[in-house]
Amino acid sequence: MDPIDIKPAAAGSDTSSEKLKNESSDKDGVEVSNVAYVLKGDRADADYAGETPEPEEGHVVSSAKDIVTQVLSLDDNPSLNPWTFRMWFLGLGLAIFGSVLQEIFYFKPQTIFVSLVFLTVIAYAIGEAMAAVIPKSGFIGRWFNPHPFNLKEHAAITLMASAGTQSALATEALAAQQLFYGGYPSKAAGIFLVLSSQLIGYTMAGLLRSVLVYPVKLLWPQNLPLTSLLETFHGSKAPDSKTIVKKRMKVFWIVAGLIFVWEVFPEYIFPVLEGVSIFCLARQNDLVFTNLFGGASGNEGLGFLSLCLDWQYIASLGSPLWLPLETMVNSVVGYLGCIILFMGLYYGNIFRAQDFPFLSQELFDTTSNGTNAFIYNQTSIMTPEFIIDQKALDAQGLPWITATYLGYLITTNLGLTATFTHMLLWNFDDLKAGWEWASPSSIKKMLSDPNWYKFWYKRTVEEEAAWAEEKLNDDRCDPHYKVMMRNGYKEAPMWWWGALLVISWAIGLVCLYVMKSTLPWWGFILSSLFTMVFLLFFGAQYGITGFGFNIQPICQMLAGYLFPGRPLANLYFTCYTYNACSMGQVLARDLKLGQYVKLAPVCTFTVQVVGCLVGALMNYIMMLSIVDNQAEVLKSVQGTNIWSGQNIQQFNTLAIAWSIAKDMFSIGAKYEWVTIAYLVGFLVPLPMYFGNKIWPHRAWSYFNFSIISWYLGWLFVGINASIMSYFLIGFGAQYWLRKYRPVWFTKYNYIVSAALDGGTQTLVFILTFAVFGGSGKARPFPTWAGNPDTSVHNLDYCAVSPIVVE
Repeated sequence: MDPIDIKPAAAGSDTSSEKLKNESSDKDGVEVSNVAYVLKGDRADADYAGETPEPEEGHVVSSAKDIVTQVLSLDDNPSLNPWTFRMWFLGLGLAIFGSVLQEIFYFKPQTIFVSLVFLTVIAYAIGEAMAAVIPKSGFIGRWFNPHPFNLKEHAAITLMASAGTQSALATEALAAQQLFYGGYPSKAAGIFLVLSSQLIGYTMAGLLRSVLVYPVKLLWPQNLPLTSLLETFHGSKAPDSKTIVKKRMKVFWIVAGLIFVWEVFPEYIFPVLEGVSIFCLARQNDLVFTNLFGGASGNEGLGFLSLCLDWQYIASLGSPLWLPLETMVNSVVGYLGCIILFMGLYYGNIFRAQDFPFLSQELFDTTSNGTNAFIYNQTSIMTPEFIIDQKALDAQGLPWITATYLGYLITTNLGLTATFTHMLLWNFDDLKAGWEWASPSSIKKMLSDPNWYKFWYKRTVEEEAAWAEEKLNDDRCDPHYKVMMRNGYKEAPMWWWGALLVISWAIGLVCLYVMKSTLPWWGFILSSLFTMVFLLFFGAQYGITGFGFNIQPICQMLAGYLFPGRPLANLYFTCYTYNACSMGQVLARDLKLGQYVKLAPVCTFTVQVVGCLVGALMNYIMMLSIVDNQAEVLKSVQGTNIWSGQNIQQFNTLAIAWSIAKDMFSIGAKYEWVTIAYLVGFLVPLPMYFGNKIWPHRAWSYFNFSIISWYLGWLFVGINASIMSYFLIGFGAQYWLRKYRPVWFTKYNYIVSAALDGGTQTLVFILTFAVFGGSGKARPFPTWAGNPDTSVHNLDYCAVSPIVVE
């Protein structure tokens, strides 16, 4: 069956995006890319047993079941074989490529994420090429090219690449220990620590898949464009489908080739293009202009009204071609508020702001002044076992953080708790439906099963049949999963996930002691319990709404009060909670993707675990290389436009600060508003909600102050000159292009986005090893007007801060 043809509703019609959002909120709380879709064709009743129901002309996709049965195909061909040489070759190759690239991006001035859409497109191109070039007969054909490149091969490759393309937070903890704590005792233990920290979250999500994956409400909206892309490549049997795919692939290669060539200039030859500021060019010695308009160098300024021509930084947090319009509007409000807040904090000299650099994630000594900023000597306040010595702390005094970093901590904490209130007020019915599994009756039913806790228990044939029948008759179960059950797919046994969790947990516990992490065994147990709870709550909300929560601040706060005086314990506790939860969410999302394309669960389990192991290993190897070769740059405040230790610095800063939480963040302490912000955040959404009660209007719900709060601290780090370009492109695509060129938008927007990401990230990968020193020796381009001496001027010719950091 052909994929459903969709088109955006005409502006001003009854099926406007506003109406869809309102209807969606009443049903499933899912907004499909922030625009109403009208489906074309005749609808026929179906029981979702394997045929996609054809939608009625003018029918608006609103509920979760509408989305997964009408936008995505319910067709399945169980005979398609994913277990091929192509799958292993491309899956492992892209997992290695993606994991190395993601680890490189982690040490950039602005954290960048590898595009999974790009990896999916490149897998299709190479897979089709292999199917065409490799002989189809004889021994070679039987083993290396047994059939045409198919959907399930492609999906398995994508899942393996996705599992590998994650930057393990354990490498951040290890890098911090190497840079700031005198090194770590064992490289072998470091390898296994990274592997175990990745797998623990994965396996927990596998054990919770009946909650996070099977329900139709948990649709994981991020999968919708990717599934549609896979179906576009493989799902259509229309006579002109090959022509359509060829046209789109032609556009992909043209755009990818052009951006590949172009990026040589801003990345290497002409780096001034990373941030062009007319204001800084006009006044090259004005520090106020540097702080406000500068932003081409790491930790330079806020980049207001700068123009960036480097796609690497424009799309650093995700392509603007993907970002929904409503989210973009809220982020613009937060962005403008961030500029006002940060300039007010600094020039109001709040918390001695002008004694320290404008942007920095380091801890500073109290003796710092407007001329010299002294980095806090954390070693002097710790014992040889890296435990805070209270007497030494009292003698040296408490550390200080920059006002802008303080602003970031306060606003993100506001946003975290504001999210709960916003969703309870505006999406209560959606949350209630999504959490039906947690109702007393559901829990009672689960506990009535004497084997509910035995992950190793193998159900009898009768029990299996009864369970399957219950799922097939359950309206809450995803129709795609029902198709898989009817077609005889066998689940990966629960004991596989449980056994892998136990093994990973045991390895992690041993490694923590070998690494002298100072995290006690009972703390490791608590980290696992917190991970399970966080994964249930935050994972379920992520799967329903598509909005992810950054729980790292909560994890570091918990560690601060659980293990006072132990910064290393804080690092590793956060690694085994925040990182494990994040990896669990990735697994749950990808399990749902496998469900949408009807990939056999055993295959999904295998490729995800293999991809995770390969990716974690490559993360570790790349981290060692970068830290060994770029140690001094990584410890510096500003870094360079190529390398930066900002992620490690802020991770370590919070670990130390929260280790002395009672003196730093508790009520009555110097930075008490960091903690108070958690409480205030619950109140932030109330004015908009009560305003809507008094004077009902959609505008009240359009502005989401939980998202706005997150963006109020957005500019605290990195290269900020790309923000204006980011919004110009995003609004151009999501508003103008979508409204006035809807056909072009539908056909090419996402494929162009993948091409831009792919061409850029491939070039960055090559330049990292060729000229940026990723493998040892760097080969900088000669200094000229387009590549200025950054000791005299920043890249955008803004004045360099006179504060000397020592």
